[in-house]
Amino acid sequence: MITLLAGVIGAVWGGVLAKKRGGKGLDIAQYAAGFGIAFSIAALLTLTILRLILS
Repeated sequence: MITLLAGVIGAVWGGVLAKKRGGKGLDIAQYAAGFGIAFSIAALLTLTILRLILS
């Protein structure tokens, strides 16, 4: 659930950032996808590391 939430937050942030930089529709989609994937992976790695440390 946390990784999904992180992915959505990343996608929104990427889309807003691309829009602010004057990107067209495909630019916004690419930024949203890239940021969403990156945030999801970061959340997944964080959860994995915490689970290893705390168990």
